[in-house]
Amino acid sequence: MLPNPTTTPIKKTLYRAETRGQADHGWIKTHFSFSFATHHDPYRMNFGVLRVLNDDVIAAGRGFGMHPHQNMEIITIPTGGVVQHRDNLGHEGTITPGEVQVMSAGRGIHHAEYNGSATEPLTLFQIWVLPDEAQVEPRYDQKRFDSTGQQGQFQLLVHPEGEGDGLWIHQNAYFSRGSFDAHQEFSYALRQPTNGLYVFVVEGEVQVAGETLHRRDALGLEGLPTVSFKTNGQSAGLLLLDVPMQ
Repeated sequence: MLPNPTTTPIKKTLYRAETRGQADHGWIKTHFSFSFATHHDPYRMNFGVLRVLNDDVIAAGRGFGMHPHQNMEIITIPTGGVVQHRDNLGHEGTITPGEVQVMSAGRGIHHAEYNGSATEPLTLFQIWVLPDEAQVEPRYDQKRFDSTGQQGQFQLLVHPEGEGDGLWIHQNAYFSRGSFDAHQEFSYALRQPTNGLYVFVVEGEVQVAGETLHRRDALGLEGLPTVSFKTNGQSAGLLLLDVPMQ
């Protein structure tokens, strides 16, 4: 029998936490899942349209002054502390754990992000996704998500316009987050047949696709319509990035 030419081969790429790039500038300590700024790894440029996943710790009262972005979908997920942000469109406010912010940089935007606390560090994930349309109208949006929606299941946070009640971006990408107890089995069905799944372990330990992943480990999967998970003796907090691969 001839092979089916429409069948997508299964591919997995393991990203151990300790192999991430890193930088320590005193006021900010960062781990880079992909090449970023002065950290360049030709084998880790992106996972499909997922271009950046930075794991940041920002000192009290410090941050990034006004700077530009263009033609990028930027998602900020704080995990501790307060993000203080403002931009040249007149937006100003804070983002706290439980909230997610999206920014469509489009044809160009300037913004600043600071640690809003004078005493406590700020921890966050910042994620960049290549858009499916360039030069769009710049926009911000943010939303608070009830954490009970992540208990024992995946809660959809980010999605294309019109495909959920979370936050939309200019891309056929879907971000979900879930928290699972020890000794649980569960699964995730990809939203698009040509998408890949980037599994990022926020906390704990999980088994997936024959690999045991620990805190801040990640696994890129392609060619699987449904991905199965299992926790053993530890609970797990997971961030799933379901993204186009081209």
